[in-house]
Amino acid sequence: MKVKLTEITDIIRSKNSGPYELTMDLMFSNFDWYKKVCAAKAINEKVVCGLYKISPEDIINIIEFDPAKAIKVTIKRPICSGDPGEKDVYGAQQHAPFLDLDLEL
Repeated sequence: MKVKLTEITDIIRSKNSGPYELTMDLMFSNFDWYKKVCAAKAINEKVVCGLYKISPEDIINIIEFDPAKAIKVTIKRPICSGDPGEKDVYGAQQHAPFLDLDLEL
């Protein structure tokens, strides 16, 4: 079954995890969807690398967080927050690649 991530989540957001890291939070609308996505390992290293055009070494972690029915993805920032050329100091717009993600469950 194929499903769009935005159809099964209530919140998809990003934020800084310090000046050198970004965290994306994928918060699911219910535990059934959360458990299906976790069981399928649908949010994985290959998916994140493809979405962000990064290597596996740039992924800090992918964490399933049951209390919030959320998956947290933390990656290295391509440019330090506030450095010249950096366009999103707070990291608040970096979740956009997840908005078009289709999952195979």
